[in-house]
Amino acid sequence: MDGERIQKYWSNEIDSLITTYKQFELLIPDDEKDCSAHKGEDGRFVEDLISEYLKKYLPKSIEILTGFILRPAVKTGLKSKTRKDETDSHSTQLDIIIYNSYEYPIFQRFGNSVIVPPEGVLGIISVKKHLNDYDIKKESIALYRASKLCRTLDAKGDFLRGPFLALVSAKSMIDKSKTENHDWIFKKLKESYNITPKPYFDDLLGYIGSLDEWSIFKRRPNKTSKEADYIYFNHKDYESHLGLQYLLTGILSVFYDSSRNNVNRPGFTAFPSGRDADKFLGKIEILGLRK
Repeated sequence: MDGERIQKYWSNEIDSLITTYKQFELLIPDDEKDCSAHKGEDGRFVEDLISEYLKKYLPKSIEILTGFILRPAVKTGLKSKTRKDETDSHSTQLDIIIYNSYEYPIFQRFGNSVIVPPEGVLGIISVKKHLNDYDIKKESIALYRASKLCRTLDAKGDFLRGPFLALVSAKSMIDKSKTENHDWIFKKLKESYNITPKPYFDDLLGYIGSLDEWSIFKRRPNKTSKEADYIYFNHKDYESHLGLQYLLTGILSVFYDSSRNNVNRPGFTAFPSGRDADKFLGKIEILGLRK
């Protein structure tokens, strides 16, 4: 397998993204007082930047939106009453919602801010300008809850593959002197999912990363697996493509999954042949692949 051209292409694209971010930091330098006074706006520029890059490469039927997921307790399909014992429920505000608006409707829209039903959600991304210690548990739990809202059925009554979940930052501020940063992050991630009942594989974060620095990725298991493996990559000089490729690969893997689509997934991303992870971080117990 080759794919070297694709790897170089994605590396150039992510380098361009990071350069744009650094230009923003040059013009609007980080000030601690300003940061705390405007926490809600902290990652807005990075959020817009990532959204624009995803829009460039994803199929036109996929929209990059922001807002809420609303799961109404109503009949689905022609006659399914699987939600008859539920109540209407919704997510917290989500930074990026990747949505199949070609096949699914939207409750409410104002620009790119929306309220959408769960069936069309292909991915959910939490974006941070700077990734801090408290973000790992807080965001993984919020994304887990949003993922649970998206447990839906296809026309045959089978479970759809859940949305791809990611936590992305332009820069990591996590700095642990007594342990490796990636080991500490995985420990916090494992604590977040130490719940009863155990989560399904689809409910776990698929990617955590600082785009041009490092990536933590969730390996896809076989259908009978009861554990999810997490691996770590420290980006080398020629590997800035990894972060963007993992995001695109995760979203497209849901979009082209047989549970959602009968179109064959194209060859669009290319990872280095023989490039092993820098570290196997560990396993998280799961109930199974999905529900």
